[in-house]
Amino acid sequence: MSNEKSNRKVLVVGGTGYIGRRIVKASLAQGYPTYVLQRPAAEIGLDIEKLEMLLSFKKQGAHLVEGSFSDFQSLVDAVKKVDVVICTMSGVHFRSHNLMLQLKLVEAIKQAGNVKRFLPSEFGLDPARMGHALEPGRVTFDEKMKVRKAIEDAKIPFTYVCGAAFAGYFAGNLSQMGTLVPPKDKVLVYGDGNTKVSIMDEDDIATYTIKTIDDPRTLNKTLYLRPPENLPTQRELVQIWENLLGKKLEKIFISKEDFLASMKGMDFAGQVGVGHFYHIFYEGSLTNFEIGREGEEASKLYPEVKYTRMDEYLKVYA
Repeated sequence: MSNEKSNRKVLVVGGTGYIGRRIVKASLAQGYPTYVLQRPAAEIGLDIEKLEMLLSFKKQGAHLVEGSFSDFQSLVDAVKKVDVVICTMSGVHFRSHNLMLQLKLVEAIKQAGNVKRFLPSEFGLDPARMGHALEPGRVTFDEKMKVRKAIEDAKIPFTYVCGAAFAGYFAGNLSQMGTLVPPKDKVLVYGDGNTKVSIMDEDDIATYTIKTIDDPRTLNKTLYLRPPENLPTQRELVQIWENLLGKKLEKIFISKEDFLASMKGMDFAGQVGVGHFYHIFYEGSLTNFEIGREGEEASKLYPEVKYTRMDEYLKVYA
């Protein structure tokens, strides 16, 4: 098993992105030959940060493979070099939103015919459970489901990794919209603040993702990121922060109706964000279901991973 493991070659598409760079790091750390799709010079342009990150991956032992979504054959050629493809394209609207580009990648994987596992860009709410989602935010889930359908229709072996909120966007700011740092005086609380939310350090998400890639238990299944010690309510997050700060924050409770009404007059990205927050904090859509036979829970499968607890995570901000 160990020999097979070290030989499985991994291609990361979107390797310089927010989750992508962590997946590259985790893949290298777990000893896999790691390839990163590098866009041609004309597409990188003068984006020096992206280029420096790619070169730093190369220094750490990753292989850079040139390829572009505007050149289908280059995608096929890149995919032919590897056994596993992980796509980490952004699905959020305040950054670049490129989920549907993955359909080209699915076509390339289908044509190449050699990929043993494909992990599309997921990582958040499980789109299969979001058929009821609010407009306009449901576009994210609808697009992810179109990608899933294409994968399954093409009979490409897959693993979907989902079920956690990113700590950088949900813990560090105590889940406040429009800021990334925790408040010092007052905090907006959604509903009664008692909904359990699965929140994970992004580096841990990457570690678990790489663990799945040659695990037969995750083949054609959904891996849910729901570690039992990282299911804080918003009130619990606030309390952790208050303990670190040594003072109480003023709490402003927002009813479901008022929260939804706040969408009016927002731009598209803002409306999408409000919808997603609504599903997470008012409906509990990350935690309000049992994981059935179609899924596995990450911390149960990989008890050896020492994931970061949110009380540790928030210390950095104090």
